[in-house]
Amino acid sequence: MRTDDTGSLITVVGYLPGAEPGETIRVSGGWETHSRFGEQFKADGFEVLLPDAVDGIRKYLTSGFIRGIGPKIVARIVDRFQEQTLTVIENEPGRLTEVSGIGKKTATKINNAWRQHHAVRGLMRFLRENGLPASYCGRILKLYGDNAVEILTGNPYRIALDWRGIGFKIADAIAVKQGMAKDDPTRVKACLLHLVSADAEDGHTLTEAENLCGRCVSVFEASPEPVADALAQLCDEGELVTETDLIPTGGEAVYLKSIHEAETGIARRLAALQTIPMPPVTMDSDRIDAEIVKKLAIQLSEEQREVLESLLNYRVAVLTGGPGTGKTTLIRSLNAIHETRGARILLAAPTGRAAKRLSEISGRPAATLHRLLRYNLQTGLFDKNRDDPLEADVVIIDEASMVDTLLMYHLLEAIHLETAILFVGDVYQLPPVGPGNVLADLIKSGVIATFELTRIFRQARKSPIITNAHRVRMGKPLHLDPPSDIDALTEFYFIKTANPSAAAVTIAQMCAERIPERFHLDPVRDIQVITPMHKGDAGTINLNRVLQRRLNHQAGRSGRSQGAFHAGDKVMHLKNNYQKDVFNGDIGTVEAIDGKSGGIAVNYDGRTIGYDTAELDELTLAYAISVHKSQGSEYPAVILPLFTQHYALLQRNLLYTAITRGKQLVVIVGSTRAIDIALANDKPHHRLTGLARRLKCIDVLKH
Repeated sequence: MRTDDTGSLITVVGYLPGAEPGETIRVSGGWETHSRFGEQFKADGFEVLLPDAVDGIRKYLTSGFIRGIGPKIVARIVDRFQEQTLTVIENEPGRLTEVSGIGKKTATKINNAWRQHHAVRGLMRFLRENGLPASYCGRILKLYGDNAVEILTGNPYRIALDWRGIGFKIADAIAVKQGMAKDDPTRVKACLLHLVSADAEDGHTLTEAENLCGRCVSVFEASPEPVADALAQLCDEGELVTETDLIPTGGEAVYLKSIHEAETGIARRLAALQTIPMPPVTMDSDRIDAEIVKKLAIQLSEEQREVLESLLNYRVAVLTGGPGTGKTTLIRSLNAIHETRGARILLAAPTGRAAKRLSEISGRPAATLHRLLRYNLQTGLFDKNRDDPLEADVVIIDEASMVDTLLMYHLLEAIHLETAILFVGDVYQLPPVGPGNVLADLIKSGVIATFELTRIFRQARKSPIITNAHRVRMGKPLHLDPPSDIDALTEFYFIKTANPSAAAVTIAQMCAERIPERFHLDPVRDIQVITPMHKGDAGTINLNRVLQRRLNHQAGRSGRSQGAFHAGDKVMHLKNNYQKDVFNGDIGTVEAIDGKSGGIAVNYDGRTIGYDTAELDELTLAYAISVHKSQGSEYPAVILPLFTQHYALLQRNLLYTAITRGKQLVVIVGSTRAIDIALANDKPHHRLTGLARRLKCIDVLKH
């Protein structure tokens, strides 16, 4: 900004949507001194100040935001209305027809251009008046466009449905500010839906009714009686469903309707599948061994052979086991036997990376679950369902611990009753991002045939990565002893430091120099930094900045950047985009940046995908990623920062998931105290779900 009082230039940082060169703005905030960039003004809000003098108005209107209206027409408008010009354009556009050469069509065009250009200004003012941050402005405009203020004023709680989580906070702030009573039925129902939805986002499929009502009273200051009435009304309207006998304490369980339908549907479908007997297996043990040796040139262990023979007899089964126990070998062997029997086989996994890995280990095509079920962009539904099931005799789902309740329901709806399905996964990893813990519940129910590989093969036992992974499973201390020979290379290192800021520097040095030099790995392609959190010195945000500067020599070149991205950057796609055929968690490299349009091109394993400026929020830097985003992938080398500042996320399954992502090398940078906290914290396994109990009940009824 160039200030009015001194005319000097100052740097302003913060969220200033719609601010254009040449506009006059008033910014509120405070001064701060940045360690690298010096003194700057941190903005927490701003407003556009429109010109009030005739010359300023004329200059403003000819700046180009009203396309197709030249200087001559602008001059006639300003001559006619003088200082009132902008007020007329905004509030009385019909009066523009008083100007020679302007008809109704042109007047409407001018008003529309004004509205579009100043939608940000009006929304910013509206948010400020309602005590809401300016950072919400861009997302709200994307949702509702020029009519955002009118929509939010007319029905504040609409945004609670359109923008899960944050939307409710916006809606409630607006509603209360506009005078809606705290016990108003509309508000109380929205509060209850928000709480149940928030629990679902935390991984639970159900909420205890008593706890739900109590939180609604305490958090949103509603009275108990209106809360009880609102809960009953939501159930009558079909928004929520209540059910008894699912919670050990004996209370009522409350579900979102969609999740209740999914959970009950999973139980019913699994029960139905298990009523159809499998055709008899005609191959004996010797024939199975011979076929596997012939096709794969491997010999199964006794445990693996017994499990394989058992799996052939079950319509629905689970295969689980930790690293080094031979799950991959068993999947390959099972494929070989099914091929010999002439069975039609489909392989799938929850993510693109996991599907690619499954294809590599099996030597067969593998798809993401969304692609397998043929997600339809137009309908938002899956084309494969009970009416048009998958054409297969056997379906194998890898990384099944990542499959949430809703996706599992759609998968099972598309499984023909004469198809066998095998779920392969490791329940000690992190549970799904979405609601439920389906694989764990299948095992916990005791009614789904479950086979766990427990024998760690001799070669795997020599691996410090696999040894430490199994120690984490059991909650035992890690083996962190340095190698006896200082020059010897090993697979597992611990670098002790209590300072996250210093750790960021150490991690950058390891990625850029030490690991590539000693292990001959590519610093960008082969090394993945995985961290529990996004914020802080050892979080993804800061580490990506540090690593970007260190690893990408093109960063900062003029004309080669777009926002946070530079040509050559390692980036991750953040949500499934079926039109682009790119999926949540896919990692690529920025290939080119268009200096004119602001768009960028990203290379994903040889496929170049274009993004325009409006789509850049689908990308993030990927030098450092969260542990959750790493699920289903393996990397030659993994670096894991672990500090007590990560306390809220220090969990045994998080540490286990991170360690098992590394194939050749794992380096933990942090404190032993943080490791001890993670090992001791096994609580995250417990999610409120009703699936295991439903399966048990159905099994009892069957017998």
